[in-house]
Amino acid sequence: MKATTALSGIYSMTGFAQGRVERDGSAVRINLRSVNHRFLDLHLRMPDGFEVFESRIRQAIRNKLRRGHVDVNVYYEAVGAGAVEVNHELVQSYMKAVERLRKEFSVKTEPDLVALLRLPGVVAASGSAGQLQSEEEQEKLGKQVDACLEQALNKLETMRRSEGQALTAEMQGLLGQIATRTAEIESFSERVRPAIARRLEERLAELLKGVQIDPLRLAQEAAILAERGDVSEELARLRSHVEQFRALLSGAGEAGKKLDFLLQEMQREANTLLSKTPGVESEGLAITGLALEVKSDIEKLREQAQNVE
Repeated sequence: MKATTALSGIYSMTGFAQGRVERDGSAVRINLRSVNHRFLDLHLRMPDGFEVFESRIRQAIRNKLRRGHVDVNVYYEAVGAGAVEVNHELVQSYMKAVERLRKEFSVKTEPDLVALLRLPGVVAASGSAGQLQSEEEQEKLGKQVDACLEQALNKLETMRRSEGQALTAEMQGLLGQIATRTAEIESFSERVRPAIARRLEERLAELLKGVQIDPLRLAQEAAILAERGDVSEELARLRSHVEQFRALLSGAGEAGKKLDFLLQEMQREANTLLSKTPGVESEGLAITGLALEVKSDIEKLREQAQNVE
């Protein structure tokens, strides 16, 4: 099965799909269920005789998916007339064992035919995979498995893309909130310097009790305090990260790991904003409140990004 080119937009790692292909009196059914995972983690469950197809199944899935925990359940069943065969040799062995036990323990009860049919290996689907001996038969069934898996993978891709679109819309909304709050923080930070100067002058006047303060020295001290609380670089980087995040959401390919890295950087900038926020009147309180909201939005983004392939 050939790998396909990824379409624009992100994909969720969550989805479920089923494929079924019926040919020549037998049907192959494959269920795929995927959830989020750091890497591609495949778990296969197959009937006896399907071990020869395991490597091609794994490779076909790797060609389509990059991340996620994927449960793959393969089912094989006969359809139509003659769908069931009885293993007469095995039945004969069971009956001999039953007869020996009856004689040994003097049991007069006749064997239960229905119970006998339920014993392992007595009844099998006609032409079951475990009975395939020739390479021709294996290859014929292998093509049926390929077709069924491709059908299931295409359905899974459609569902994961749809889930990805919903994730994108939600994350774009959160990015919009972060951008708005970043602009508000910048507006408040521009008012911080005169507020610092005013608070510093009031504090010094209280301490010096009427002694004249040098305006130049006061301006210098206020400038130093304002510089320590300057958040312009953090705001610039935060805006840049938001734009990079948006670009990844509208791009193609595996974006989950890159989004996770960006979120770590955004969280770092938000923490720095909080640590540098001056406790100056209403401006400082407003910046603190907005920075906390930004951290909350980033955490919500992280929860959503964990489902992105």
